[in-house]
Amino acid sequence: MKLETDLIHLGRPSETPAPVNPPVVRTSTVTFDSLGEMRDVKQRRGEGERLFSYGRRGTPTTHALEDAISRLECGEHTQLLPSGVAAINLVFMTLLRPGGHVVIADSVYLPVRRIVEGWLRPWGIVVDFFDGTPEHLLSQLRTDTQLIYTEVPGSLVYDMQDLPALASIATKRDIPLAVDNTWASGILMRPLEHGATVSLMAGTKYVVGHSDVMLGSVTANGDIGRRLGEMAVTQGQCLGGDDAYLALRGLRTLKCRMETHASNAQRLGDWLAQQPRVARIHQPSRTEHVGHDLWQRDFNGTNGLLTVEFTVDTDTARVDALVEQLMLFGIGSSWGGFESLALPCDIATARSLDDSWLRRGPCLRLHVGLEAPGDLEADLGRAWQALEN
Repeated sequence: MKLETDLIHLGRPSETPAPVNPPVVRTSTVTFDSLGEMRDVKQRRGEGERLFSYGRRGTPTTHALEDAISRLECGEHTQLLPSGVAAINLVFMTLLRPGGHVVIADSVYLPVRRIVEGWLRPWGIVVDFFDGTPEHLLSQLRTDTQLIYTEVPGSLVYDMQDLPALASIATKRDIPLAVDNTWASGILMRPLEHGATVSLMAGTKYVVGHSDVMLGSVTANGDIGRRLGEMAVTQGQCLGGDDAYLALRGLRTLKCRMETHASNAQRLGDWLAQQPRVARIHQPSRTEHVGHDLWQRDFNGTNGLLTVEFTVDTDTARVDALVEQLMLFGIGSSWGGFESLALPCDIATARSLDDSWLRRGPCLRLHVGLEAPGDLEADLGRAWQALEN
């Protein structure tokens, strides 16, 4: 069946009569009728069977969410974690070893750089960044490269990459390729279908969709999928039943929510592009966006994110004044919920290979929510006057 149909029906109770949504299972201890039964479950679990045996190892509620995200990402194994950053760390902890080498895209989520400086390098991992192109990736690979890590599209200004080309390079050299898929959240693109080894998401964003749950997920096939799951157990990483229940609720409406986010953001992007002091609108669905052709080829839609780049003669104080005037856009770091958000961002601090951002204007990232687009446009119109005051 179509993905949107499966997302409605996956993870629901099979017995009848039954509730539409799976019950929330809150537990640490799981009891057994006999020692023989408990030992049998542990043996089968050791052979790779997913069983309800202890709260940290999953419950029927978290298992239902794992199944749904595996379908969303078109993968075999999904591991749930308490945040997107926890998902990133699980990938690094599982696939890297001290003395090894990792190549990371320069346009990744900024906290990845904190992981690099606070953990990977002190742990003895050599880290190099690449500019997102296959040519530069090739130049950075070494005989001891253990992982290629990227985010498609990139963070903040949505740098596009040729994911199938990157995957081809990784496959030929037998190097795992991990992709942060939060922007597309599985509904717009699935990295595993393009040759990636691992796809991870901050489900906090579009999967949950209501800004009330922290969630990370890591999906992979075969042995690497099993290793990720084993490492999560070793680390004690797990998700509670209540959070899994809420994430399942959000997942059911992911496709229709994403379509509304996209429609609203496209309309506002068109309006913003005509406003004074705007140098460009960063939004992959716009024909002038660098890499728009790759977006057309590999993605089946867009989301609610866009970033306004102001002219170089616009100072950050004016942008801050604009944000302070907004009434319908909250000021917050996240995105993917039903609400609109605005956040000034300094691209230069999030890049190490591209110093051109030091000479460009300030940026403002908008997440366009599910409000009426005309109301959002009017709110922005009122606030825009602050740029000229």
